[in-house]
Amino acid sequence: MHPARSTLRGALTSATVALLAVAAGCAPQSEDKAADQSSPASCAKGDLATEVSGKLTVATDEPAYEPWFKDGEPAGGEGFESAVAYAVAKQLGYDKGDVVWQSVPFNKAFAPGEKTFDFDINQVSISDERKKAVDFSSGYYDVRQAVIALKGSKAAGAKSVADLKDVELGAQVGTTSLDYINDVVKPKEDPAAYTKNDQAKSALKNGQVDAIVVDLPTAFYITAAEVTDATIVGQFENQGGTPEQFGLVLDKGSALTSCVTDAVDALREDGSLAAIEKQWLSDAVDAPVLK
Repeated sequence: MHPARSTLRGALTSATVALLAVAAGCAPQSEDKAADQSSPASCAKGDLATEVSGKLTVATDEPAYEPWFKDGEPAGGEGFESAVAYAVAKQLGYDKGDVVWQSVPFNKAFAPGEKTFDFDINQVSISDERKKAVDFSSGYYDVRQAVIALKGSKAAGAKSVADLKDVELGAQVGTTSLDYINDVVKPKEDPAAYTKNDQAKSALKNGQVDAIVVDLPTAFYITAAEVTDATIVGQFENQGGTPEQFGLVLDKGSALTSCVTDAVDALREDGSLAAIEKQWLSDAVDAPVLK
């Protein structure tokens, strides 16, 4: 080989390697790698990049319903989700006074876009579709959906999913309750979709729909305290063999996701979640299964 040509080729090779190294450094990183780099060195309070330094901002909808929040006061610490939120905060090193509550509508919590909270707790079921827009912690509650109808009505006598096909059903928009109506019951008439559960309850009470679908603990509370002439018709089986779970909602790619998940997992492992569930949801234990 000609010495000059060999030297030139060597120089070109070195230059190419250098350019590739620069290009690699400037190339966009994968989401996973970027998330790893943004994760805190530890989950200690001082290491967490929260919305407000030294505070933990927790969001939920308004009004806040029982049995998830007592007397409509998320900050009170009473009610299942209020108690869970403060337990997670404590696990992360935040005292009750460090927790700041924020009102965020249900659908907005898991809609695409940057969030103004550290996590949201509002009976939001974990799903692959929602994971495209937000992060979730591991599940803090296994839930089933249930049907409520006025006592003595045609819907109240339903014994199976098939019995509900001729029933006019309603549910809050954007919920898995509405998904169960569309995907499991598949009624002959399109279901009524409401912005809030309060509207669905009013529609049931006023006879505008035959029945509504909500999660089981909410069904027990509604029939016991709000629409007392209504009854729980039954609950649906889990779809796909895995339980539906509520998860804490975080911003997509949030640096807090792993720490919040670790906190939820720790509370499940040490029995804290079970104890909170027993205290606030002990009445919501059983209902006929609609098959």
